[in-house]
Order: sequence, then structure tokens, then C-alpha cells
Amino acid sequence: MADNVKNSLYVGGCLCGAVRYEAEGAPIYTGHCYCVDCRKASGSGFIPFMGFASSAVRFSGQTRQFRSIAARGGEAVRNSCPICGGLVFGGEVGTHEWHTIYAGSLDDPTLFRPQMAIFTRGRPEWAVIPDGLTVFDGAPGG
Repeated sequence: MADNVKNSLYVGGCLCGAVRYEAEGAPIYTGHCYCVDCRKASGSGFIPFMGFASSAVRFSGQTRQFRSIAARGGEAVRNSCPICGGLVFGGEVGTHEWHTIYAGSLDDPTLFRPQMAIFTRGRPEWAVIPDGLTVFDGAPGG
């Protein structure tokens, strides 16, 4: 892995700026999720995501949490801004060992490099999967 990737700083937040984050280092995983929940939460065909260890991410601002049953079972926690409604990250701060940052919230979207497409089974035809991604019908390894 190149030093410029290992030493990267991913900065972003919601539409109005009330919820912000900084994530240091390379993401553990990146991709597009095409599951029904992500499509409904985003109002789009998929959610572009990056996973980071909780120790690599700092958040500021209050969030509104929405909890639901995750596609793999268990609980999914999505955090959005209570002011503008922008969806920013997944996971509960102080509880979860990792966080999913939604790549659309990056200040510099050119930093996002998706590697996989997950939960592609049942996606609408218009939700195109970019060439070069590793494709999974469901969860990786599942």
C-alpha cells in the first residue's frame, strides 16, 4: 500500500456542517451496497461506503440515529444530521469497533475508491455496478 494512502485523512460531514468527521489511514474496506435498506436510506440505487476502525475516526456534532435489523442480522445503526437530515455514518460511537462512513459525505469525493459491490441480488437494473468491482450477491463471505 502506498504511503499516500496509509497516511490519508478522510474529512467530511453532513450538508449543513453540523455533523463532521475525520478518519485517518486507509479504509479497511470500500464499496457500494445495493441492499434494500441502503437504497431506501439513501433514496438512490446504492450507498457508497468506507469502513474504518473506530479508533481511526473522530466525530463532532450530535446525530439522529435510526436503528433497524441489518441484512446480516443484528442491529444496523445509521447516523444522520438532526438539522439537515444528511446521512453521514453507520455504527454507534463508543460502542462499535468499526464505523461505516458514507462516501457521499466526503469533502473530497475523489478519495473514494470502491473495491466491491455487495447485496447485488435484487438490485434494480438502473443501479449500475461499475466495472472492476468484486461482486457479491449478499455479504462478502456469506
